Amino acid sequence: MSRSPKSRLPFLALALALTPLGIAQAQPVMGSGISLGTEASSPARDVGFASSAPADAALVVVMQGTALPADAGLSAAESAAVAAAMTADGFEGKADSKLSLRGIGSRPRVLLVGVGSEATALDFATAAGTAAQDLKGEKAPVAIVGLPSADLAAEAALGYHLGQYRFDRYKSRGDEPAPAQPVTIVHSDAAAAQAAYTAHQAGVAEGVRFVRDLINEPPSVIYPESFVDRTREAFRGLTNVEIEVLDEAAMRRLGMGALVGVGQGSPRGSRLLMVTYRGASGAPLALVGKGITFDSGGLSIKSGAGMVEMKADMSGAAAVVGTALSLARTRAPVHVVAVAALAENMPDGNAQRPGDVIRTMGGKTIEIVNTDAEGRLVLADAVQYVAEEREPFAIVDIATLTGSASAALGPEFAALFTRDDAIADRFDAVAARVGEPVWRLPLHPRYAEAVKSPIADVKNSGNSPAPGASAGAHFIEAFIAEDMPWAHIDMAGTMWADSSKPLTPAGPTGYGVRLLDALAREWRAAQ
Repeated sequence: MSRSPKSRLPFLALALALTPLGIAQAQPVMGSGISLGTEASSPARDVGFASSAPADAALVVVMQGTALPADAGLSAAESAAVAAAMTADGFEGKADSKLSLRGIGSRPRVLLVGVGSEATALDFATAAGTAAQDLKGEKAPVAIVGLPSADLAAEAALGYHLGQYRFDRYKSRGDEPAPAQPVTIVHSDAAAAQAAYTAHQAGVAEGVRFVRDLINEPPSVIYPESFVDRTREAFRGLTNVEIEVLDEAAMRRLGMGALVGVGQGSPRGSRLLMVTYRGASGAPLALVGKGITFDSGGLSIKSGAGMVEMKADMSGAAAVVGTALSLARTRAPVHVVAVAALAENMPDGNAQRPGDVIRTMGGKTIEIVNTDAEGRLVLADAVQYVAEEREPFAIVDIATLTGSASAALGPEFAALFTRDDAIADRFDAVAARVGEPVWRLPLHPRYAEAVKSPIADVKNSGNSPAPGASAGAHFIEAFIAEDMPWAHIDMAGTMWADSSKPLTPAGPTGYGVRLLDALAREWRAAQ
């Protein structure tokens, strides 16, 4: 039924009422437009150093056997009670053992933590982390005794910081705050212990906390631009630091079709972030991290079951920036450049398609077979950029790259790939010492055939005849000069802890900071 012009007037009036002159039209916003707030996580315990334990503190005794250390500060009767409890329990101070006691004198609690007779620095850090986990609900100050040297006291302080981490800023809190009474690390030369901690472990603790916080944040909060903002905030006031950021327009001018291409389906623009810390002269060590702030898989979309974890797909980028933060905070005598290749991989009418061919900064072309193999794409442009702009003496890239690495090694090891046996040996030694282990997997000419494309220089997916992790490594290798010392770390299995361990509470582990920090302090360009 048609309407006369006169009969349409009420409808026109209604339409006018819904215009900006009446009810305001909805304006496009990013996300919901509703802030989650600015409240921080509940405060952690402050960790300090002293030559004796406060009388009201819960006492943590690090044990290398059954003999109580001289600085335990227990009376003869209290020591006898502890010795009797050890005998009854069969506690011998072996590594990873513990015994919790109450009713020992006026102490609210005495916790014995064993490290064994052949304890390493990592064992002392782990003991302190164990104490942090066990005492997180203790409503009393904490003191740790039984630390044989100032350096080991510093390691214990690091262990406590790592073990007590929590991220609860988005939880509704009750009336009673989480315990935050201070921790005292006891050593006869407290000043030396404090100096040792300030010179190194304090930076590592801050770097790991920075990484864990970034990964814990929702993907609506951390995206390429906000990742850059958090980085600028973390480095504010530090000396010998330069921060450079390329937006999409700058990357297009440079021909970075791989990095820009991954993010072209998202309304949030991609970024290349480069943090340079110059604490020494000479060529830098380049650390390059995959920074997919959320990975839906793009048009090759992931299943719903696995997608919730994909806010952590920027763990490699977080690790390299956290490492630079650790080194800069402690004024380490090193020269490093940390590169974060940041993008959000989303399905959209403008998203990359399987079958597309893209061109990278260096001119090589890539056939897109699977848009969910995006991490290697952003790394391709990033490693070429840092090689050209900074001429590093070596490149290390780190990424949550493949499920294959997780399937092969589980959560205990990151996969290491390198063309150089000496580099592999260097990584093995450092990784074992700091407690972030790696396991070398193979690069092989036959496996390199997995990334050959019939229409482009390389393709980004299709494993045959290579295992998936090796295929990913060979793809990145295609963008690394043959004479460039290089290592690739696939950290997919180590980025997250499903259950708590002494140094890694359940959640994001912050893997990579301890490893790369130690590596950077030791690895220098050949003179």
